Amino acid sequence: MIDDSSLTAEMEEEESPATTIVPREPPKIQRLEESVVNRIAAGEVIQRPVSAVKELVENSLDADSSSISVVVKDGGLKLIQVSDDGHGIRREDLPILCERHTTSKLTKFEDLFSLSSMGFRGEALASMTYVAHVTVTTITKGQIHGYRVSYRDGVMEHEPKACAAVKGTQIMVENLFYNMIARRKTLQNSADDYGKIVDLLSRMAIHHNKVSFSCRKHGAVKADVHSVVSPSRLDSIRSVYGVSVAKNLMKVEVSSCDSSGCTFDMEGFISNSNYVAKKTILVLFINDRLVECSALKRAIEIVYAATLPKASKPFVYMSINLPREHVDINIHPTKKEVSLLNQEIIIEMIQSEVEVKLRNANDTRTFQEQKVEYIQSTLTSQKSDSPVSQKPSGQKTQKVPVNKMVRTDSSDPAGRLHAFLQPKPQSLPYKVSSLSVVRSSVRQRRNPKETADLSSVQELIAGVDSCCHPGLLETVRNCTYVGMADDVFALVQYNTHLYLANVVNLSKELMYQQTLRRFAHFNAIQLSDPAPLSELILLALKEEDLDPGNDTKDDLKERIAEMNTELLKEKAEMLEEYFSVHIDSSANLSRLPVILDQYTPDMDRVPEFLLCLGNDVEWEDEKSCFQGVSAAIGNFYAMHPPLLPNPSGDGIQFYSKRGESSQEKSDLEGNVDMEDNLDQDLLSDAENAWAQREWSIQHVLFPSMRLFLKPPASMASNGTFVKVASLEKLYKIFERC
Repeated sequence: MIDDSSLTAEMEEEESPATTIVPREPPKIQRLEESVVNRIAAGEVIQRPVSAVKELVENSLDADSSSISVVVKDGGLKLIQVSDDGHGIRREDLPILCERHTTSKLTKFEDLFSLSSMGFRGEALASMTYVAHVTVTTITKGQIHGYRVSYRDGVMEHEPKACAAVKGTQIMVENLFYNMIARRKTLQNSADDYGKIVDLLSRMAIHHNKVSFSCRKHGAVKADVHSVVSPSRLDSIRSVYGVSVAKNLMKVEVSSCDSSGCTFDMEGFISNSNYVAKKTILVLFINDRLVECSALKRAIEIVYAATLPKASKPFVYMSINLPREHVDINIHPTKKEVSLLNQEIIIEMIQSEVEVKLRNANDTRTFQEQKVEYIQSTLTSQKSDSPVSQKPSGQKTQKVPVNKMVRTDSSDPAGRLHAFLQPKPQSLPYKVSSLSVVRSSVRQRRNPKETADLSSVQELIAGVDSCCHPGLLETVRNCTYVGMADDVFALVQYNTHLYLANVVNLSKELMYQQTLRRFAHFNAIQLSDPAPLSELILLALKEEDLDPGNDTKDDLKERIAEMNTELLKEKAEMLEEYFSVHIDSSANLSRLPVILDQYTPDMDRVPEFLLCLGNDVEWEDEKSCFQGVSAAIGNFYAMHPPLLPNPSGDGIQFYSKRGESSQEKSDLEGNVDMEDNLDQDLLSDAENAWAQREWSIQHVLFPSMRLFLKPPASMASNGTFVKVASLEKLYKIFERC
């Protein structure tokens, strides 16, 4: 049966003309909301964390700062803190500080053609407030206090609050791109962004050599960039990029005063034929502004590729100054690029001068020579050996056997195994005496008066000297630090042997000997808050208790703590005078001695130290007393493993959140959602503690051991040094293969 309705519809469709398309109404143009406009502009000005750092550092330079410090967390996404000692910001300017197009650099458009400052548009701080949380702390000259104020979306969140402040301004940018999810996800590689920030400040430091710069990660002790005021830019390059770069640089200068209008001055440094690198480094400043110029970079690379073998990549620093009206600095949102009048002529003149310099310097080229040296390979004493005599001229040096060839440099403080042993003077007696003079001068500089005149202390020091093992002394003086093998043992190389060295035993002995040698002449560490002796000793007793649930022992512990507290109060004057351990009249510990410069002991071990002073020191006999106190200090200052387990191994399980289910623990062990199941704050504290300990072992303990430690003979047999490999034996094994 046919549906009449469908048939009728088909007939009507066949009879109707072709369907016409009705034109759509044009979309309505509307004005964007101001917040949308500002956020779009912010994304252009602040492209990534390094853009924010550049803007803030340039503001600090405009403020006539002599010191600029940068602290970064998570590559700048969590925190960027820039502090300077400039002229500060006036209280009445704070309300409009972060509004767009508010600036102190210009008042009319014509000012752009005579601009001498880094910033001028008034967009940097405003842009940061639209994509981050910004806090400003500042104080101007003559004020008795500073002001702190927070900004969001270009306006103040509250009235400026009075606060304590140091000279200058500190700006904190937190949670960068918190409201731009896509941008933030593309910047998760914090290591890459932090490297860009370090590179930026390194470039700034070599040009602005009258300003000191520092840059470090949040929580880190050592700065990755640390420059001081230098008399010349070559010194700045040496301090920032290293001696290997600075020694291979040539000065280059170009000047032009053409009547046609091409007027400029250029001075800088370019690398010579001995410099080798994998990528080009061009540090370019135009009118003191750090910029990029791809045309100039390409022109210089062409010269190096044509002049030097293997297309060596150069290091180039250039500072170009030209009339300000010849530079347009307003062509890029981040001011990264500028436009120059007569740019092609300027680049051609610079390229020609660089080519002339390279061709003149390419007549001579030096190559580094690698030499090895025959060294005795036994741990026993070699002092009876006759000194090496100087060989007559013309006589060939003795060939070193292949099984004696080692790669090591005992004088290298970083312990890099890839550095070959450098040639040393032939006259061994002169070298030994010279080294003794250096060590003596270091000791005198650190402790001008040496030790006290007490006979008991002199006897203890004489005992240390008489028990010194000559072979171990030679090993300690000339060993090379390789790295940590585990929590206690470090790998060290001496001659053709590899040893495991117990850093706890070594540091304990070093601290003991240094305490005796600095007797009565210590510098002091001042505690921020005095600590009550009784509570600390009681805490140590509870930590030592193997049965903490037994309440009957609590009274005994308190009595012991009271007795030890009274004892230490009685001995406070002696401890203060001889060991710089200050205990006040209220039985509070407020000061500790400095045993090694640049090293602070683990304060978690203070309770154990005080308990040891009370229980283990023989106070009645002078010599025994000084020996006991020095041993207690040595044990306290020794580089023990931190109390928190090492998070790099199985100890990571210690940092799982308490109270989790067995399934969650299973997931943690299976490395599933590990980060969500960890106590990040505790884990961060542990990582910092272990990293700080390893840094102290490499950069403080081993250099100090080479200068001061006289290892006792007992260390040769008690496991402090354990030989794990010998090149001669390994050579015999692999020779058979």
